[in-house]
Amino acid sequence: MNDELQQKLSVVRAEIDAIDGQLLDLLNRRAKCAQQVGQIKASHGEAGFIYRPEREAQVLRRIQETNPGPLSNESVTWFFREVMSACLSLEQALGVAFLGPLGTFSESAATKHFGHAARLMPQVSIDDVFREVEATHADYAVVPIENSTEGAIGRTMDLLQSTPLKICGEVVLRIHQHLLSNESSLDKVIKVYSHAQSLAQCHEWLNRSLPNAQRISMGSNAQAAQYAAAEAGAAAIAGEAAAERYRLPKLASSIEDEPNNTTRFVVMGRQEAGPSGRDKTSLIMSAHNQTGALGKLLAPFSEFGVSMTRLESRPARHTLWEYVFFVDIEGHRDDPAVATALAELGRRAAYLKVLGSYPVTVY
Repeated sequence: MNDELQQKLSVVRAEIDAIDGQLLDLLNRRAKCAQQVGQIKASHGEAGFIYRPEREAQVLRRIQETNPGPLSNESVTWFFREVMSACLSLEQALGVAFLGPLGTFSESAATKHFGHAARLMPQVSIDDVFREVEATHADYAVVPIENSTEGAIGRTMDLLQSTPLKICGEVVLRIHQHLLSNESSLDKVIKVYSHAQSLAQCHEWLNRSLPNAQRISMGSNAQAAQYAAAEAGAAAIAGEAAAERYRLPKLASSIEDEPNNTTRFVVMGRQEAGPSGRDKTSLIMSAHNQTGALGKLLAPFSEFGVSMTRLESRPARHTLWEYVFFVDIEGHRDDPAVATALAELGRRAAYLKVLGSYPVTVY
């Protein structure tokens, strides 16, 4: 390395060192402000509400709007989520329940939303995930609700009908499926473990690449990775987190049949989220058993200018051959148009439950 190059690099590196020092100072100043917010809330009897999803969404949107680059919005959003996560943990590390074990896509969704400072609490079933928050053992739950290729997650939708918890956030996670194995080549794989949904999402790839391999459904992709790591001739379909946690090499990457395979998760908590300026409201309703009832039930949305983004039917849990409808609409339940539409809907519906209003996910 010649002297001129060394001198130029030294100047830039000195500037980087100075900026790092400024960043460290600013991060600690921000952390102290976060502590002050916690102290003010505690003095007014709101110590249990240190996490405000609407406030976090507003901060992230403002940062994206003012981001001059060259860092992408995705990169700065990830960074600031981690900063907010670390600041929150100074007051209380949030306990987040999700479908385990560690290494699942649910863990990735929980970490994406709450950051690495959250206290992760893997559970053996979606029922247990809900139960942990209902029993106040965890602060929040992160549960899958729908996949772009395989549709709704039935157990989550069933539990939403009975839980007292509220939806207070959402996470949209791009799903990349990988074939993980200690074997050196595909022709040595005789069985493939994975969750039933992941097997379905990679159905065509498996037909082409491993037509004779036995497919074995597991409770989670992480559990599949555990089995594959311990057995000769075995492989697992799982994500990046499972590959890293169980130290399994990738025999094939991104094997999902649909290139835009995405899963939407919802965040469940014991309190409502306030308006953030760009929100979504989810609800469950049922119509009276009469001609044209569903059309009449949906009419208030168009009458009051409320956009409906999702409508899905599901068998009612306690009545044979009766159905409920899961609906997502744009806006917060406190917005005047949404509030008016919901009030009219309540007069027309045989059953209505507002699951929660929450910020639209910030990518």
